[in-house]
Amino acid sequence: MNHMAPHTARKTSLNRLFAPASLAVFGGKAAAELIGQAGKLGFKGQIWPVHPRRGEIAGLKAFRSIQDLPGVPDAAFIGVNRHASIEVAAQLSALGVGGAVAYASGYAEQGEQGKALQTELEQAAGDMRLLGPNCYGFINYLDRTLIWPDQFGGGAVPRGVAIITQSGNIGLNITMQRRGLPLGYLITLGNQADIAHAEAIEAVLNDPRVTAIGLHMEAVGDPVAFAAAVARAHAQKIPVVALKAGRSTAAADIALSHTGSMASGDAVVDAFFRRIGVARVDSVAALLETLKLLHAHGALPGRSISSLSCSGGEAALMADTALAHGLNFAPLSAQVRAALAESLDELVHVSNPLDYHTFGWGDREKLAKTFAAMMRAGADINLLILDYPRDDQCSPAAWEPAALALQDAARETGARAALVASLPENLPEGRAEAFLAAGVAPLLGITEAVQAIHAASACLGARGGQLLVSAAPSGALSVSEARGKALLGASGVPVPAGSTAENAACAAAVAARIGFPVAVKACGASLLHKTEAGGVRLNLRSVLDVEMAARALLPITGQVLVERMVQGAVAELIVGISRDPVLGLYMLLGSGGVLAELVADSAIVLLPASREEITAAVSGLRVDRLLCGFRGAPEADKEALLDAIMRIQDFVCAHAADLQELDVNPLMVCAKGQGAMAADVLLCISPQVAHG
Repeated sequence: MNHMAPHTARKTSLNRLFAPASLAVFGGKAAAELIGQAGKLGFKGQIWPVHPRRGEIAGLKAFRSIQDLPGVPDAAFIGVNRHASIEVAAQLSALGVGGAVAYASGYAEQGEQGKALQTELEQAAGDMRLLGPNCYGFINYLDRTLIWPDQFGGGAVPRGVAIITQSGNIGLNITMQRRGLPLGYLITLGNQADIAHAEAIEAVLNDPRVTAIGLHMEAVGDPVAFAAAVARAHAQKIPVVALKAGRSTAAADIALSHTGSMASGDAVVDAFFRRIGVARVDSVAALLETLKLLHAHGALPGRSISSLSCSGGEAALMADTALAHGLNFAPLSAQVRAALAESLDELVHVSNPLDYHTFGWGDREKLAKTFAAMMRAGADINLLILDYPRDDQCSPAAWEPAALALQDAARETGARAALVASLPENLPEGRAEAFLAAGVAPLLGITEAVQAIHAASACLGARGGQLLVSAAPSGALSVSEARGKALLGASGVPVPAGSTAENAACAAAVAARIGFPVAVKACGASLLHKTEAGGVRLNLRSVLDVEMAARALLPITGQVLVERMVQGAVAELIVGISRDPVLGLYMLLGSGGVLAELVADSAIVLLPASREEITAAVSGLRVDRLLCGFRGAPEADKEALLDAIMRIQDFVCAHAADLQELDVNPLMVCAKGQGAMAADVLLCISPQVAHG
């Protein structure tokens, strides 16, 4: 039965492609394999092989040409070479076929010639939807339909998760999992000439049998479309988790500022995922375990856990792993402690995590009482560590009472529960499926289980909001510190009183006017990092000191900037703005000063950001301990800091199309009530703004 509702897209609906009643298949060996695999899954529709020379393929009558087909197929598999695929795609489109999988490689992944061929293929497809090229296709386990020219694992399910991946082989590997995860859809995208992650997400969201969505991706693609698809998933309470390749990839270019060397492109993707509420994991195993947890319990409201095991060693491993991944153990009230103590042997120490020993081993009723008492502590999820024995050498009968007691306790309390095997091979697939059917999430591996819980709690963090995505300005110029501060000051960013001077006497006059102590800095658009060039003199307290400093620095750029020194700074931060080629302008917040890169204490938010988002980012920095008054030091003027950051953002938003890069480093934060000040500025902006 077709459960996919009509889909509004830039071309036509994906419904006919992903849930076809009839298939045309082109090619030889791959087409024959597809026919066999369709039979294995139980596809009940029509399959029409097309081959110019063969009379039959895989036992089915073959048609000599598209024109000989008995009707218009819903979908097609194009399993011929890359050049012939273009002609076949054009003929299928002209016939009115709903969609096709382009199996051949040698397109955009193969350089400029391949890119040109891929453009031809996309144009030939016209309004017909195209999955690929360089693509394995898909398996729709819910409707027993597929376009998949290879072996695969798994079988039909009534409901399950959807996994969308760019890689055919990763998709193939995932189908072979034996973790008890019910796969509803497995969709591979290949080169994404037409269908990308966003449209595939929209398509599976039209099926109410989908419980969660997992993504494997190498790039975000269109961030606006992707964010809109994820927002729709949240609206339908369908969580999304992603495994994105590229954490180890350095930024494409180290920019002029500290921001460019402190922020990798991958960190910006993390910020994007946090903003739209996509949980991110680092391995295929963690992706599958997270999806299994989401299938069983949906997104988790928090990261508190309880842990039960009959081993102190397992309890310690869980404690170390959970705390290292940002989880916390639910506190035990006096009432819960009393209930646990009543259910346990007197030698057992009541705690969370709990080592309940083996005094009650084999006693289902007693264990259920213990487990239920722990579940009443109010943890977001309750874990039982239990590894099954080898079924080829041992009997699992002795382990069953504990497993059944967990199910009993979960039913009695209504609490979320998961069984965790410390070793993945120690939970047979059949047992995992049985736990899932009983409403208990079967998780394989302590580390993967903890990662899954962390990810499942991140699926509710969507903040929404727009992105500042625009093309980088052409011919952007670095401006002098004085010009940068003048521009920021006009947007309300607090900057020190000061002025430029072209000779020592003028510099001394500026200092006398604004008041001592002062800083004297070499000033010029070409001088990006003054400290490294020896271009800064600080805390000057006399006219003579200023004149001597100016004479020393004027040869560097021919101009100096004389400014009133910022007094009483509690902390120094960096506020950096840079531009990701896909996700647009973003802000880096971190510990500032000359050691900013060495300290590596930073957070990234996409722009525009709310004050709450910026507050949360600052609060997560190590430097926040200084802002809060570290070891008796005065508390910083955090509100003034946030005001200054918001004014910097105002400037960025007003010049989004002109701005290439901005560093305010340091942004000096004084004691509470005494403000914050942009002590140094590096700005790269369009010539129109640079020259005013």
